[in-house]
Order: sequence, then structure tokens, then C-alpha cells
Amino acid sequence: MIANSTIVILNPAAHSDRAQRARARVESLARGCTVCASSKAGDAEILTRRAVEEGFQKIIAAGGDGTINEVVNGMAGSGATLGLLPIGTVNVFAMELGLPTHNLDLCWNVIENGATRLVDLPSANGKYFVQLAGVGLDAQAVKETSLALKRNFGPLSYLISAAQIAARQPPRLFIESENAALTEASFVLVGNGRRYGGPFPFFKQAVIDDGLLDVVAFKQLGYLEIIKYLQDVFFSSEIRIPEVEYFQTQRLRITSEQEVPVELDGELVGSCPVQFELRERRLRVLAPATTE
Repeated sequence: MIANSTIVILNPAAHSDRAQRARARVESLARGCTVCASSKAGDAEILTRRAVEEGFQKIIAAGGDGTINEVVNGMAGSGATLGLLPIGTVNVFAMELGLPTHNLDLCWNVIENGATRLVDLPSANGKYFVQLAGVGLDAQAVKETSLALKRNFGPLSYLISAAQIAARQPPRLFIESENAALTEASFVLVGNGRRYGGPFPFFKQAVIDDGLLDVVAFKQLGYLEIIKYLQDVFFSSEIRIPEVEYFQTQRLRITSEQEVPVELDGELVGSCPVQFELRERRLRVLAPATTE
């Protein structure tokens, strides 16, 4: 039954030996399920839309957070269920769900067991994301990180780009939200779950099914100050820094008089203005069974 109703959307990431091994492992685990590999950005979303039209009930994203983002945008509103085989570089959303990210066999067991949970589905200008959005510094780092840098340094490539950007003047971002105490910032992060960039519980109060977006806004600061405060937020149990505002909301609008990039789940999607909204518990995901 699982083979007939399940399709795997695979992002091999590159034509490398590691990518080929990942594909072979995924195909071995899938045991006769349909496996479709993407070849360029946007492919996974197109393949997912086609899978939905063909009636597949479980759509498995085999890749990292960028692949999950594309698959979710292809299946949103369809009633299909998302599964994960985390073979990306960081796999933050898989960590958020409590998946054993370093063991694909156990992840496949989760898919076969069929336990699900409903999680919130946020969007930015109508495009969905599952874990994180950034307006400003991190999106600029994504924009300026070359493919060669990613291949050579992996997740560190974004830190290298951020360091190169640090000497510049940050943009002025204007924030509109009934739940925000501030109206201007230099850099804004919007979370669905707790984690940002790895296993770090960055959004301290976030729950992925509470119907709320969690927002961390860095006030009018230089980039070097922002990077310093980012470290403080990462490694503290709660945010007590006056230069950083934390709030929860269902809607948020960010504008700027400058061209400021926006990233969703680590992928560049455009520039300000950006309108954030959230559909509560609208995404069904295969996840480890929990005991109450």
C-alpha cells in the first residue's frame, strides 16, 4: 500500500559521489515507491504539483530545508501528507519535528508507521515556508553566497558572506503589527519553530502548532552589533537585551525605502515589502509518534 500511495521527491543537491550515494540510499529505502529527482531550483515544486494531480497521498521530501520548502509550496491545500528524508546540509525542520536526522532508516520507519501531526503553515507574500524567514542580513548573505562557496564551506559559507557584509550600513525596516512595540528595525527574523540555523533554540517561545509567528527584531543597529547580539540570543535561555525585540503575532508587514532581500527556509524569494501571514495547523506531516 505504501508504494502505491507514496512518492519521493529527491534533491540530489549536486552531481557528486555523496549525492549519488544519497540517491541510492533513498531508492533502497523507498522499496518500489516512485522516486523523482529534481535537477534545478523550482523542480521539486513542479514535481510535487504533478504528484498531487496524480493522486499520491504521501509526498516525501528527500533533501534539506530548501527542498521541503519547494515540496510544501507544491502540495499546500491539497490534503496530501508530507514526509521527510533529511539528506540536506542542516535539516532544521526535521530537527524541529524530532526526527532522527542522522538515521535515514529510522526516518523511513516514521514514514511507514504513518503517525502524523498538524503544524502551522506560514507564508510571505503568498509563498509558504515551514521554519524560518529573514529580512535583511541573513537574506543578504544568502543572496551573496556563491555556489562555489557553498560547496567548499557548507553552512559556514553564509557566515563568511555575513562577515563580508558586516561593514556596510544596514537598511531601515518599517514594521507594522498590532503586537509589536517597535516600528523600525535593521534586521528581522520570523520563525514558525524554535530553531534557526541548526539545533539552536533561537525563538524561545515558539511552537509549530500554536497559531503564532515568532518575531525577533534587531533595532537600529550596525551589522557588527547585530552579529554580536545574534550570538547572545543563540546562547541565552531568554531574550533580555533591550536592543532586541521579541514578539508573537499572526500577521506582520515589513517595508523599506531600500531594496532589502527576503529569504524563506534559506532560499532567496524577493525583496520588501513583505506581508507575513499564517494558516493554523494546515500542514499534515509524518512525525514520530508521541505519548501523552
